[in-house]
Amino acid sequence: MEKVLFIVNPVSGGKSKKSCLKAIERHLDRGKYSYRIAMTEYAGHAVELARDSEERIVVAVGGDGTVSEVARGLTGTGKIFGIIPCGSGDGLALHLGISRNHRKAVEVLNSGVVREMDHGLVDGEPFFCTVGVGFDAIVAQRFADSSSRGLVTYITKALGTWMSFVPDTYKVTVDGETLECQAAMITVGNAGQWGNQARITSLASVADGLLDVAIVHPFRTVEIPVLAVKLLTGKAHTSSRVTMLRGKNIVIERSSEGPAHRDGDPTVMGERISFETVPSSLPVMVPEGCKI
Repeated sequence: MEKVLFIVNPVSGGKSKKSCLKAIERHLDRGKYSYRIAMTEYAGHAVELARDSEERIVVAVGGDGTVSEVARGLTGTGKIFGIIPCGSGDGLALHLGISRNHRKAVEVLNSGVVREMDHGLVDGEPFFCTVGVGFDAIVAQRFADSSSRGLVTYITKALGTWMSFVPDTYKVTVDGETLECQAAMITVGNAGQWGNQARITSLASVADGLLDVAIVHPFRTVEIPVLAVKLLTGKAHTSSRVTMLRGKNIVIERSSEGPAHRDGDPTVMGERISFETVPSSLPVMVPEGCKI
């Protein structure tokens, strides 16, 4: 019988985890698994719990931050990673086809399908979904500071930020080829989306050994609805305002250090930011037939 550790962030996404815990209790296959639950108590605790666990399967129960912490703790250990998404964005889970319906997410664990996924490094630090600079990084900071969560709050913060936003000039180097341009924002994706099905690096795969880059060039306010539809329908790559690049080693240079986001968490990064990919570094449980 396989042993499973569920690492639960009780405050992620501002949501109660009672329904997640009930779904585990009711629907986890007890003929296949035994389990225990550990609650996180502080930032970084999920990394420690995952790294030090005796269980071979470790499941993140929470949002993008919890998912990223658990994945960081598991990388290089050979342990298997699982997700029950309970956050405000759930970018990696949605990319992997894992439902926000808790019963369906538990059924992914029961099916036992495991694939090897890549992860990225940004300035030597691991990430699993996306890293961004520019407009969306400023929005991520304001969203994190908000007392409410969800897509409506994110859109409200984005529209407010847009009214005073000024694009920056960047140099983007992908596998030795350099492009200099103005950009509203730049996203480097191991996976395809920010969360909530907003698919910015819309052609990304977590199993191709490459990172995708979406450069969103300056656009007019009147163009926002069209760009938003393309994001939410997985067609960002078809926009004339978006340049897509792909490679193993990426460098972004800008005028000064400033806001950035990594796997949904706002941070500050320097004027030169380097990325690389680490192929097939993390076994992850996914739905049957899922193309990751």
